[in-house]
Amino acid sequence: MITFGLNYDVKDEFIPQFLGVANQVLEMMPSLEGHVKTALYSDVNSPNSYLIYSEWENDAAFREFMKSEAFKGVQNMTRDMLLNRPKHKIYETKNMERPA
Repeated sequence: MITFGLNYDVKDEFIPQFLGVANQVLEMMPSLEGHVKTALYSDVNSPNSYLIYSEWENDAAFREFMKSEAFKGVQNMTRDMLLNRPKHKIYETKNMERPA
């Protein structure tokens, strides 16, 4: 499983618009092949900082999402709303099991 974190620092005046775009993304993502789950988080210590957290079945599904028009469209729509370039991180997720 692949976990993808999209970190955004949003300009104050654009927070409502950014949240609208983010919610559209959250509604659309479950229809994508290989998508497991997605959530939007905000940093309690930095109210302008947001994280879109998503899990994917495998790297190939995630890469297809990255090439999609939907992903590119969101990047273009939010560009002027941000304080700086978004930071994206990819993690490989493994289940931890307790020893018997």
